[in-house]
This record gives sequence, C-alpha cells and structure tokens, in this order.
Amino acid sequence: MRPHATEAEASGGGADFEEAVEPSTLRHRQKSAKEGSSHAVAGEEDDALGSVEWAFAAQAVPTWREQLTFRAFVVSFFLAIMFSVIVMKLNLTTGIIPSLNVSAGLLGFFFVRLWTGAIERAGFLKQPFTRQENTVIQTCVVSAYGIAFSGGFGSYLFGMSEVIAKIDAETNTPDNVKDPQIGWMIGFLFLVSFVGLFALVPLRKIMIVDYKLTYPSGTATAYLINGFHTPEGARLAKKQVRTLGKFFSFSFLWGFFQWFYTAGDSCGFSSFPTLGLQAYKNRFYFDFSPTYVGVGMICPHIVNVSVLLGGILSWGLMWPLIHNKRGSWFSADLGDGNLQGLQGYRVFISIAMILGDGLYNFVRVLYRTISAFLTMVRENNTNPVFDEVSAAPTGEGLSFDEERRMEVFLKDQIPKPVAYAGYAAVAAVSIATLPQIFPELKWYFILLVYVFAPVLAFCNAYGSGLTDWSLASTYGKLAIFIFGAWAGASHGGVLVGLAACGVMMSIVATASDLMQDFKTGYLTLASPRSMFISQVIGTAMGCVIAPCVFWLFYKSFDVGKDGSEYPAPYATVYRNMAILGIEGFSKLPKNCLTLCYVFFAAAIMINLIRDTVPSKIAKFIPLPMAMAIPFYIGSYFAIDMFVGTVIIFVWSKVNRAKAEAFGPAVASGLICGDGIWSLPQSILALAKVKPPICMKFLSRTVNARVDTFLGN
Repeated sequence: MRPHATEAEASGGGADFEEAVEPSTLRHRQKSAKEGSSHAVAGEEDDALGSVEWAFAAQAVPTWREQLTFRAFVVSFFLAIMFSVIVMKLNLTTGIIPSLNVSAGLLGFFFVRLWTGAIERAGFLKQPFTRQENTVIQTCVVSAYGIAFSGGFGSYLFGMSEVIAKIDAETNTPDNVKDPQIGWMIGFLFLVSFVGLFALVPLRKIMIVDYKLTYPSGTATAYLINGFHTPEGARLAKKQVRTLGKFFSFSFLWGFFQWFYTAGDSCGFSSFPTLGLQAYKNRFYFDFSPTYVGVGMICPHIVNVSVLLGGILSWGLMWPLIHNKRGSWFSADLGDGNLQGLQGYRVFISIAMILGDGLYNFVRVLYRTISAFLTMVRENNTNPVFDEVSAAPTGEGLSFDEERRMEVFLKDQIPKPVAYAGYAAVAAVSIATLPQIFPELKWYFILLVYVFAPVLAFCNAYGSGLTDWSLASTYGKLAIFIFGAWAGASHGGVLVGLAACGVMMSIVATASDLMQDFKTGYLTLASPRSMFISQVIGTAMGCVIAPCVFWLFYKSFDVGKDGSEYPAPYATVYRNMAILGIEGFSKLPKNCLTLCYVFFAAAIMINLIRDTVPSKIAKFIPLPMAMAIPFYIGSYFAIDMFVGTVIIFVWSKVNRAKAEAFGPAVASGLICGDGIWSLPQSILALAKVKPPICMKFLSRTVNARVDTFLGN
C-alpha cells in the first residue's frame, strides 16, 4: 500500500486514480454513468478540484483495530504527561487555557514519524503511519490532558481544601472541607469521568451526519491532520516542529536562568517592576513569562485586549478608589485578603461578571440550539433521518468526500445497548460509591444529576457543534447553587455544591468533547469505534496523570495562597459561589451588592450589544468574561498576553503567510518549554535545593534605609 497518492493521481490523470474511485462512482452516480464516459470523467475531475479525499483515494482505510496501535498509545502517554503539566500550570495561575490541539497533533505526528522512520531504516516497518492513527493519538492526548482542566484542580476540587476554606471562618468546618489526597482524587475522577462518554453515543450519527453540525475545533483539527499526511503538509510540519523545538529550548532555558534569582519572596524577574514600583504594587508589570506571551499569540486579539482592559479598570481605577473608602465602606482593621474588606469586592464583582456573561451565553446558545433543532426536525419530516444501520444515502446531492466519509463513519457502529448499559452501570457504581468519598453528598443528589445530565449534555454538545462554545462550567455553577442550597450550610452545603459541580461538569464536558472527536474522525476517515476506545484510554490516563501532576505542584509550591506563584484563583471563585448559594448576600461588604448588580447587568448588556451591532463593529467590543479574570488576580499576565498579541499582529502585517504557518508553533514552543520547566523546578523544591541569589527591587528611600542598617 502506498502512503500517499501521487500528484498525477490527485489531479485525475492516472489510471490508478480512476480504478480507485470507480466502485464508489458506479454505486452512487448512476445518472452520470448513463450519460457517457466523457461526461463521467469530466465530473470526476470537477470533484477532484475541491476534494480532500481524492488525495487519499489510493490509500486503503485501515480497520478500527489497525488504527489502535501500541506506538500510538506510547506516544500519547508521554504527550499526555507533558500537556497535563502545561495545563495544570495554566490552571493554577490564571485559569486561561488556550487550545493546544495544534501542538498535540503536530507533536504526535512528529514523534510517530521518528518512530516509523527508525524502524523503516532497520527494515522492520510493518504498518505505515496513517492519518487515522494520528487522529487516535490526537483524541487520546486531548482527552487525557482535558482531565487536568475538567478535574477541577484549579476550581471546584481544590476549592474544597482548607487552604481555600480559610477565606470564610464560618464555612471552614470539617463537613465543608476536604483536603486533597491523591487516592480519593483518582477514585473520584474514575467515577465521574466515564459517564459522559456513554451519554450521547447513540446520537452520534444524528449529530454528525444528519444534522451536519460544524464542531469548528474538531473540523479544524481534522484539516490539520489531513494536511500533515500530504507531501506538502509533511514538509511544512517538519519546519513547524523545528520552529517549535527552537522556542521550546529558549523557553526552558529562560525558566532555568530565572530560577537562580528567586531565593526569596518577591525575588527574580517575575517580580520585576517594569512599569514602576507603584504600578507593581497594583499588580501592573511585565513578569517575563514565556507561557503567557505564547498564550497571547494563540488567543484572539479581542481576548487579550479585553483582559488588559479588565486589569486597567479594576487594578488601575476601581480598587484604588475603593481602598480609599477603608474605614467607611469596610473596617480599616481588615487586611486586603479578608472577604469582609477589599478582597470581597475583588472576588464577588468578578463572580458577578462571570455569572452575567455565563447566563447570557447560556440563554443565547440554548435559544440557537432549540431553534436549529426545531428547524432540523421540520426539514427531516420531508427528508427522514436515516437509520443507523442503513447504507449511505444515494443521490446527486452528495460529493465524493461526503459519500466516502459517510460510508466509513457508518461502518463500525457502537451498539446502542452497549451505550445504554454502560451509562447505567457507571452511574450505578458512582451513585453507590461517591457518598463514601463525600458523605455529605447523598445518593439522591447524584441520582438527580445523572437523570438530567444526558439532556444537558445534548444541549451542550449541540450548542458546541453550532458555536464551538462549551457551557460545561456554566452547568457546573448551576449545580453549585442548586445542590449547595438544597443541602444547607449545616449539612456540608459548600462541599455538596462543589462535588455536584464536578459530577455535572465532567458528564457535560466529556460528552461534548467526544462529539468533537467524532467530527474529527468523520473528516479523517477514522473509525468511530477507534475514536471511542481512544477516548476511553485517554480518559483513564488522565484520571491517573492529572492527580499526580497536581500533587507534585501541591507539595512543591504554596498553591492557593494569595501572592504565591500558583494562586489558583478559580478555586476561590468557585468556593465563594458555593458560600453565596447557601448564605445569601449578608456577608458582602457595604455597596458590594450594588456594584455586583451593576457589573452583572453590564456583562449582559455588553454581550447583547456585541450580538446586535454589525460584525465590523462587534469585533472591537470587549468580552466580559475575559475582562473579569484580572479583577481578582491582577494584570501582570494581561501585559504578557498583550505583548504576545502585539508580536503576532506585527508579524501578520509583515508576512501574513509565515505568521499563520509558524505563529502557533512559536507560541506552542514558548508555552511547552516554560511548562515543562515546572517539572525540574518542582523536583528541586521537593529536594530542598534553594536558588543562590535573590534579585529584589527597592525604592530609593527604602534602599537608603537598608544601606544604613547594613552599615551599622
């Protein structure tokens, strides 16, 4: 079997090409065949011009078992560890996680190419590397490192800990606190992470084939993988990997260099007052982080600008003004970290914006989902939904690509009884076992979640297919308020709300991710069965890898403490949502509730304006969710991201083609190098190896006092 179709074949000029398409042509294009051979050839050439599958027409599609190779899962395992470290670092610093699909696909392609190249030179290669195997790696890696985010290590799960519980003395009680332990975290993730995989499997054909939902991320990933496996795409991929490697090395070595100057608190380049000491005091400075420069290069310009505007509005204007109200709005004796003081305004106004943005987008996506669904149902009254077991529909309306993809997609079915039985079995085990981990989380709470979760998972997967916007965290926040208030503060309501959030988020997010993977598989001719098995194996990897990576961070650094390198801001936000749900607004400082109402309404209005004005104006209107992030943690990372967005903007103006081809590789290299440096940094911290130098910046007055003191 040849690995690629030749250029002549792809253009319709070779005999092999005609033989490859003939069976499909005869089966599905009977009308063209009757019109004569000259018309048939012309039609085939027209199809070839805009077709992806013509380029792979000479390749046999491997069976689903052949797609699941040992080398694919070995590579997936090591990439899952690398990306879990990166996502965990991002999760525990700001909570902003860019799409790393390009990096995962590119590195998966590169490492398996190295593997197969070495074996081929030795003369032992039995199975070439295919795009279907590449898709399996992509699916496995993304599902594995996705647990590092959806597992709640920077949000609901760590929000249960005593470190975060200290923000409110009244709810810092044994039945509202559960400190992280690697054993129960792995058990919890295994119980909740697999249910979502079975929730929507029976609807895969309806979502992908009948309704033709776009799933933009899944589609983009598929085109990326298809491109890698053409001769031109392979050459470009090699150049991209070299670029990624260069900036990976730079970022890793820069992290190592910085470490030597961090012997104490507020030491090193990450505490460099680049904009002055007063700006530094208000968390305005460039902290020389390659990670967030890379994040800024990946994220859209409007996201980066929105984050910076949010930092200017909060730390540049609002917090200094509210600080001047000390003694009037709140007690002057309270520290900045007390929820009854300035910290309360930071946290709850941020929550108000997040909830306002989430509510608006929930309603918007739900409305679009219902409208599109009803339209599809009406259309299917005259164009019936095809049965799962039927062959691909015939007719002139389908292109060669659609015919071939549909034929492969419908070939390897996942039996519906397996999906139903799997959901019921995993749910039953979870209902029986989760109360052993969280005694306050009663079995009927979990049962209610599993009853409604498939409906919410369908809404989220359908909406994600239309808009690429997953509302899993919004459904999780809804569970916090409902189940936390139901249990009450005296019966562990905070812990119940956070645990229920984890169960709901895991089901809804996993179901949506699986549909994205099915879309990727549909476009790369990967079997749905291999996609499902890869997702299961990747999820199992993530359930072990993610807690171990978190445990390494937790034991090595002061995770969750205000002012630390890893403040885990969303853990505080999620716990405060739970407290708000069970205690109401009585704990808020003066005028905080009014400001929360204002910013909640402002978030809705800004989104409404974005959706009603012309797109050429809407692209300049900031995003409330992005603006809310620096309200609590500061603007230092916003400046890094803005530097990244300026770099990619200027690069695009100078050479747009190179910026589009190599920008993601540069950004991924910066993110991966700095992220992987966290591993040796953690090992050094556990081994009690201290940096030799503290580089700290003082004002002239303080420096004079220090010199005088040392002189004495």
